[in-house]
Amino acid sequence: MSGLVDALVIVAVAGLVIVRQFRPNRIDDERRWWVPPVVLTVVALREPGLLDTHHLTASALLLGTEVLVGLAIGTGWAWTTRIWAAEDGTVWSRSTGASAAVWIVGIGLRAGLFALGAAIGVHQDSSALLLALAGTLLVRSGILAWRAQLLRPAAPTGTAYGHGVYRPARRESV
Repeated sequence: MSGLVDALVIVAVAGLVIVRQFRPNRIDDERRWWVPPVVLTVVALREPGLLDTHHLTASALLLGTEVLVGLAIGTGWAWTTRIWAAEDGTVWSRSTGASAAVWIVGIGLRAGLFALGAAIGVHQDSSALLLALAGTLLVRSGILAWRAQLLRPAAPTGTAYGHGVYRPARRESV
C-alpha cells in the first residue's frame, strides 16, 4: 500500500475504534477480539519499509519503542475503561475521560517519537504505526475480556436435586 492509503487506513481504524468506545458496548465472549489486531499486524509486517536499511539500529530502537508505547496505551486504555454487568448477566464497557487522556498522551508520545526519528534522519514508514496500533488493540481487548470474565456470574455447578446438601456421616441401623 502507498503511504497515503496507509495513513487513511490508520486514521479510519483509530477513529472508528475511538468513537465506538465512548458508547456503551457489549463485551461478548464469542466475539473473536484478537482478529483485528492480527490483521493489522499482518498488514504491517508484509510492508517492506518497516525498518530503515540505512539506519537499522536506530530504526529498530524506534520501532521497539513505538510498539512498547502502543502496548502501554492499550493497557492504560483498558484499565481506564468502565465495565459493568447488567441484570441479565451481560457485561458492558465504555471508555471514560481518563481513557481519552491516555489516547492524547499516547498520540503525543508517538508524535515525539516520529519527530525524534526525523531529527536523526531515520525514514519511518506507517507500518510501525500499524504495528503499534495492533498492539494497542490486542492488549486492550485482552484485558477487557479478562475483566469481563471476572464480572460474569459463575455457572451453577450442581443442577441435580440434593447436590451439595450436607449429610452427616452415620451408619443406619438395620
